[in-house]
Amino acid sequence: MSAATAQVQASAKPTACLALADGTIFYGHGFGATGTTTAELCFNTAMTGYQEIMTDPSYAGQVVTFTFPHIGNVGVNPEDDETGEPVAAGMVVKWDPTEPSNWRSTERLVDWLARRGRIGVGGVDTRRLTRAIRHQGAPHVAIAHDPEGNFDIEALVAEARAFSGLEGLDLAKDVTCAQSYKWDQMRWAWPDGYPKQDTPRHKVVALDYGAKRNILRCLASAGCDVTVLPATATADQVLALNPDGVFLSNGPGDPAATGEYAVPMIKTILDTTDIPVFGICLGHQMLALALGARTIKMNHGHHGANHPVKDKDTGKVEITSMNHGFAVDTASLPDGVVETHVSLFDGSNCGLRMENRPVFSVQYHPEASPGPMDSYYLFERFAQAMDARA
Repeated sequence: MSAATAQVQASAKPTACLALADGTIFYGHGFGATGTTTAELCFNTAMTGYQEIMTDPSYAGQVVTFTFPHIGNVGVNPEDDETGEPVAAGMVVKWDPTEPSNWRSTERLVDWLARRGRIGVGGVDTRRLTRAIRHQGAPHVAIAHDPEGNFDIEALVAEARAFSGLEGLDLAKDVTCAQSYKWDQMRWAWPDGYPKQDTPRHKVVALDYGAKRNILRCLASAGCDVTVLPATATADQVLALNPDGVFLSNGPGDPAATGEYAVPMIKTILDTTDIPVFGICLGHQMLALALGARTIKMNHGHHGANHPVKDKDTGKVEITSMNHGFAVDTASLPDGVVETHVSLFDGSNCGLRMENRPVFSVQYHPEASPGPMDSYYLFERFAQAMDARA
């Protein structure tokens, strides 16, 4: 065997492995960190925003399969992190990340992942993998990256089968802030980046169940003086700040598990005050629980920046960004609670409001990070509700 042939064969040897709990194995090329991790596997259909997705706290406990093949082509930069560190357990892509080609890039994706301890797997048939997720539901997986290509397949499958899954799991406590803090940074604007909110009109308390930074920026841009509290904050702690409105953030895990401590707090706010309440994603689900509805685990969830949602009040269709594996059971909504938005993919609930009360929430992400900006009006609606109460 010639040296050239040996080199080709060595480079072709798989250096990463994705093992599903049912025994299905996908081999690929590893990048980023080395080692092994277990998680639930989902797929995301967004064409942009891989950095925002990897740093979205709602992806705790999940490995993300990207259906769009060009991942890594714009690099990464500190401004686009949605939280301090990547939260998704790893990524699976079709093509290995290329060298970045974007004026905002400060680092290669592969280096960023390695430095942050996250595994990437390239060279995978993501179309086949996505079909498997759609047909079988979000599987439990183990991913491994070994530059030498040595894998104990039986052990990896066993690790995937031993993963407990997200049902019954409270992950908000893992991703929430350790203590309260103020937020005044607004949405990014050319050419200076993120301006500061120095003339706020409303005091808002934001409960951090895994809040994305761009949601807080949107609140600030809507004229809010934002104080962020940890997920376990009590109603007394919230009301002690005398807020004009309460915001319930996005986050990971099972809403019923997080709701064990969050739902009583929300109920107290609703029962003892008339202040506006606005929830997104996990915050939407926990508001529904506080109102007496139920949540259910979805087959494979909604993850992407191209999900059509219909506003039932206006008939308008919005293209939205989504990231959730649980949903509110529409049939369980009690009297006095109205479904406001539905998914045009599967008819699942995407929004609710209380009748005659400034209390509403949506399942999707109107902060558009990543994703379209069709739904930014919801932040303005929240501000208008606080204006009307003033």
